[in-house]
Amino acid sequence: MLNKNITTKGALLGACVLLVSNPAMAASPATDSSVIFNTLLFLIGGFLVMWMAAGFAMLEAGLVRSKNVADICLKNISLYAVACLMWMLMGYNVMYMDVGSYFGTFFSLWSPGDADLLASAGVTATGSDPAAYASGSDFFFQMVFVATTASIVSGTVAERIKLIPFLLFTVVLAGVIYPIQGSWEWGAGWLDQMGFSDFAGSTLVHSTGGWAALVGAIILGPRAGRYIDGKVRPMPGSSMPLATLGTFILWLGWFGFNGASQLALGTISDAVSVSNIFVNTNMAAAGGAIAAFIATQLVYKKVDLSMVLNGALAGLVSITAEPLTPLPISATLIGAVGGVLVVFAVPFFDKLKIDDVVGAISVHLVCGIWGTLAVPITNGDVSLLPQLTGVVAIGAFVSISSAIVWYALKLTIGIRLTPEDEARGADISELGMEAYPEFGKGSQKF
Repeated sequence: MLNKNITTKGALLGACVLLVSNPAMAASPATDSSVIFNTLLFLIGGFLVMWMAAGFAMLEAGLVRSKNVADICLKNISLYAVACLMWMLMGYNVMYMDVGSYFGTFFSLWSPGDADLLASAGVTATGSDPAAYASGSDFFFQMVFVATTASIVSGTVAERIKLIPFLLFTVVLAGVIYPIQGSWEWGAGWLDQMGFSDFAGSTLVHSTGGWAALVGAIILGPRAGRYIDGKVRPMPGSSMPLATLGTFILWLGWFGFNGASQLALGTISDAVSVSNIFVNTNMAAAGGAIAAFIATQLVYKKVDLSMVLNGALAGLVSITAEPLTPLPISATLIGAVGGVLVVFAVPFFDKLKIDDVVGAISVHLVCGIWGTLAVPITNGDVSLLPQLTGVVAIGAFVSISSAIVWYALKLTIGIRLTPEDEARGADISELGMEAYPEFGKGSQKF
């Protein structure tokens, strides 16, 4: 991942190898302290990002109809598990250890802390990089990011996609699509070399999930009855309290998402940087929420809770590309722009008859693009052209590769529920159970 103090992923891993192989270095109290703090940053950030999986599950459970709640919960825990397995089997190697040579050893396992394997992948230990850490902590931190990407897709295509095809798409997204495009920047690839900057993943994580979701929604088609005679038929979710809880969980998890992307906590400078990232992350979310609050009042004459929730998330996505360099007021304004964009993007996609159940395309794709292009506003070391190049290149790659996978699944095993199953709801048709059985049609009173 991109770090202001560290140039490449290889250098970091090389420092870790040196620590393992050099007893004198391991005996240094200062070095030991740095390794401990850096490792803890990854581990704490990692479990906060893992907690975001619960946030996505609750947000989506609240915004889908009650007949699909159990199904969306199953999709969220399953996609997390699938993404973790694919990251272990191949995703990490593809992203950080050279895409070309990796496929000669397809599905080779990566063992955290295996210095010989890291060395064989071309990592050299120079001893010049003090930001060493336990390599397993880095593996864990990077792993939970790919699960976030897959979660973005599940909310968009909810209520009409079959379970198995969705999980098969997640296999390809987590194992191939995500790590290949990620290697272009965080793996010190061609985008990194040309000056593209994406601190914690506005494009590499959020827009990637957004592009995959957009293509999936187009190929899958809208929910039955969503668009009638050119009008949008409202389909209220099952629980706004659940959606609100999910948003707060995501907001909390984002501190790990952005904060730990500093990649080091071994110096005073790093500690200050992580603190500033926390402040900017929080203020961007606040700016997005308030901007969406005001915008919906002005546009619809009433405040829309779901829009305010998405406004907070839009602010978080917008600041993710550069949460370190802005002043808090700048971070607030960047988040506010994201909140306004969501208010207008959601009805825009509805006009195109692209059915996005939770508004994930508007939040993660639209605001991911905005946040990436906004980096030069506060970071003078970054220019607009590399940012635009990265947005276009990753958008094209993810869209085309996702379309191939979605169409392949559609033409083979099928991706959509039958009209009858969709009408009954995925809970009964796919799982044979209900999320809220006491309120369902099959409930009995005693």
